[in-house]
Amino acid sequence: MAGTAGTAGTAGEVLGAYLRAQATAFLRALRLHDEGAASGADAAEGSDAARSLRGAARRISGSLATFRVVTESSWADALRTELVWLSSTLADEHAYAARLTRLMDALHRLSGSPEFPVPRGAAAGSLTVGSARAGALLERQLTLARTRAHSATLQALGSSRFHAVADAVAVLASEVPLDPVAARGRVGEVLVPLAAVAETRLAAAVDVLPPAPEAHPYNPDHDGPWNEVRRLLRVHRYARETLGEDVARLAVAGEALDRHRDAAEAAAASATAARTPRIAPATAYALGVLHADQRHEVEAARFTFHDLWLPAPAVP
Repeated sequence: MAGTAGTAGTAGEVLGAYLRAQATAFLRALRLHDEGAASGADAAEGSDAARSLRGAARRISGSLATFRVVTESSWADALRTELVWLSSTLADEHAYAARLTRLMDALHRLSGSPEFPVPRGAAAGSLTVGSARAGALLERQLTLARTRAHSATLQALGSSRFHAVADAVAVLASEVPLDPVAARGRVGEVLVPLAAVAETRLAAAVDVLPPAPEAHPYNPDHDGPWNEVRRLLRVHRYARETLGEDVARLAVAGEALDRHRDAAEAAAASATAARTPRIAPATAYALGVLHADQRHEVEAARFTFHDLWLPAPAVP
């Protein structure tokens, strides 16, 4: 594997350096988040700090999962569980805000597009009203969900559980609990094989992805396997980062899977809104077109990932 042959130090030294760097990034993001909250910084700054906090938490937890045997396993398992909880809690508020933005942008685009045709027997004005009402309904539902997620985030960040996690990461920034035997091994004999296991799991998950949508009707139940590939790709990327490898290709593939997840969740939100009791037919129609549009985005993201991950052979 490229980039690993020249990695200097023992397995413990290389893994420890990566974990300490991510712990430092976590603490830096936490400080920026706290300072922004105290000073009343705008939402964008707070979102950036929370994103950095989540990214560091995911990298630490992913590395502890992949290279668990190199660390004190009981410590690694406990910290990883808490970091997964934290990153999931922090992600919810951002996810609802991003979903609303995606859906409102799509409604705006579709309402003036031939892709959003006027239903037979309906006037163009009714379509505009339907789109506006659909947007208002989505904004009401997703804003409420975001507000609840924001309250949950504030509660989590003020909890003794979170402070215990922050204290553990602060210790990690200076000292990484390592297994005394495995940590002394060579990188190529310890870390590289463990990283290869993460890659093998990813490859196996990609191999069993559902068939392409042109061969079978779309099934929302297939979103689950794609989300699992997204998770495993992230773990694989963090393992390669630990080894000092170039992960640009993996990051681009991950972005495609992020778009897949976002579009799938946006489609689900539009379907949920369409099931609201006693909504007008024009509103339901607008939501139905929006749902179809987001499902198209899901399929486009799948094709993009396949093109990146399994490029077609060059024609001589």
